[in-house]
Amino acid sequence: MCSEPDAEWQRPDSVSGLVAGALADPETTWTMGGFGALASVGRGGVQVVAAPADGRLGWITPFGGIALAPAEAIPVAYETAFTGGWSHAVALCLPMALCPRTGAGPIRAAGCDDGALRPRNLGDKWFDLGLDLPQGRLFLRSADPDALARLAALAGRTVAHDPEAVSSLMAAADVVVTTPLGRIEVYAGADPQSDGPRAFLDPRILALGRTHAATAPIPTGLVPVAQFTPPHPCRDGQGRPRPFDHRTHAAFQAMLTRWGDPERVRLKARLVAGEPFAPMTANRATRAVSRLVHVQAAAAANQDGTKSCPDTSR
Repeated sequence: MCSEPDAEWQRPDSVSGLVAGALADPETTWTMGGFGALASVGRGGVQVVAAPADGRLGWITPFGGIALAPAEAIPVAYETAFTGGWSHAVALCLPMALCPRTGAGPIRAAGCDDGALRPRNLGDKWFDLGLDLPQGRLFLRSADPDALARLAALAGRTVAHDPEAVSSLMAAADVVVTTPLGRIEVYAGADPQSDGPRAFLDPRILALGRTHAATAPIPTGLVPVAQFTPPHPCRDGQGRPRPFDHRTHAAFQAMLTRWGDPERVRLKARLVAGEPFAPMTANRATRAVSRLVHVQAAAAANQDGTKSCPDTSR
């Protein structure tokens, strides 16, 4: 068992303002689930049509929705450099002790969903895919007799036994990820190639047993349960390249300063201010920060051309 996070990461400040602001931003995308199995929702240029049932914090579009109860979350803002660009995100984490792994199991009928975001889905039958996720559970839900019959036929088997059949059903049924911090729903028929709601499941990645990508600097003892990706200075809401946006960049840097790893934030501030980088004493973390400073400075220096802005993954 990993140790609990340092007290510096257990910040008592409310995260309600952070989460409310992110939910209100039409360019921010949200993810829940684990490494290899997750659901993601974004506005995708469509209008919010409703709030979740029972007054929960969140929103619903015709293609998916999100509900959050983030009071216990520990936000961790971070940036990740890669060849030619960088990404950024804010992970809403919980201590590992609150996220026990239940172990992998068979696909099974799980009764009816009494927590659906839309009233029309309350009472719909759903099936637990039996995935080994410390963050929560992944279900397929439907009221369609054909989809339910196909799900029932898979009961007792595992996702690894028939990944193609599961993948097909993920397009025919609603995908629901439930976590201690809320849920995300991706409705049947949502376009997986759009910038709106989508779901992802890869048994090969799941088999690695990780809680998150190795490149994400999540503190020891924390599990990222939900995550949001604010607008990127080099991409618009549809993911298209754009000239470097200083205001968007500054907005995330403020989040990073408030919710990021204090040591990385201080190092980045020193490097941005002109302190020389010392490669002889560098470690993996300091080299990553140095790469970020370099690629962001290059993008900002060429703000009038989209070709000079790094090709950043959203």
